[in-house]
Amino acid sequence: MNEARLVELETKLAFAEDLLDTLNQTVVRQQAQIDLLQEQLRLLHRQLQDMRPDDARTLRDEIPPHY
Repeated sequence: MNEARLVELETKLAFAEDLLDTLNQTVVRQQAQIDLLQEQLRLLHRQLQDMRPDDARTLRDEIPPHY
């Protein structure tokens, strides 16, 4: 009976280790995606800042064209 219990525990451990490896790979992949998205957001923010003139706009520029 002890042998069967040991085999059962080893089997569960093998599945747990496989699951842990899969989850680690998922976390690494997601972190890479987050890093890429953050860099893209920084670039977009810089582009937006570059497109906006400092004080060249007036309130009249803010009025929608249908007025």
